[in-house]
Amino acid sequence: MWPPEHERFADRTAAGRTLGAEIAEHLRRREAPAEARTAEMTAASKKPLVLALPKGGVPVAVAVAEAIGADFDLVISRKIGLPWQSDHGVGAIAENGPAVFDLSAVAAVGLSVHDLSPAVQRERVELRRRQERYRGSRPAPDVAGRVVVVVDDGLATGVTARAAVRALRAGKPEHLIFAAPVCAAESVDLLATDCDTVIDIHSPREFHALGLYYHDFAPLTDSHVLRMCEQMWSDSEIPSPV
Repeated sequence: MWPPEHERFADRTAAGRTLGAEIAEHLRRREAPAEARTAEMTAASKKPLVLALPKGGVPVAVAVAEAIGADFDLVISRKIGLPWQSDHGVGAIAENGPAVFDLSAVAAVGLSVHDLSPAVQRERVELRRRQERYRGSRPAPDVAGRVVVVVDDGLATGVTARAAVRALRAGKPEHLIFAAPVCAAESVDLLATDCDTVIDIHSPREFHALGLYYHDFAPLTDSHVLRMCEQMWSDSEIPSPV
């Protein structure tokens, strides 16, 4: 079932601009009074850090970073699927984090976490490949004490997002946000226990397919991701929002 036309986005970049406005408003509301900020805070630590979940989250996150005047980087997470249906996510892994599983979904198909060990190992190999492909020698970002916004193009089951935010939480960010233009309402409720705030534009209770919310939902390649990342990283300063 198609969503109403007013709930559809032209593409991921347009969705990111709309999402960025929502995030900017959230940050304005929670911003501490200037006199309460410590003198030791550097300009970099005051800026939010936007972390894109590749691949689909990258163009959304680029637009969000530009909208809120944030630093940009990646957090890489991989879905763990069923042995006979790899695109059906029942778990996920993220950089420097343990595997996270939807235990009820695993049990519902008569499996145990141990049965998924081969899939976990395959996805760890692919995660490392993407780290090397996207970052090269660039280190993963330090999130300690920062406002961190994890961005994807949508939230369906939520397992990849949950793995990412749990891994990032261990790095002790000051405020951890997950944001996506479209989030299945049930997944928002689950993810809200792992981060400080979930921000979306639409959170339907009946979620059929993420692509229905975009006029242009073309798949992205590694080359697309690399071009966007290199452009963001080559800019010495992202313009501050008006």
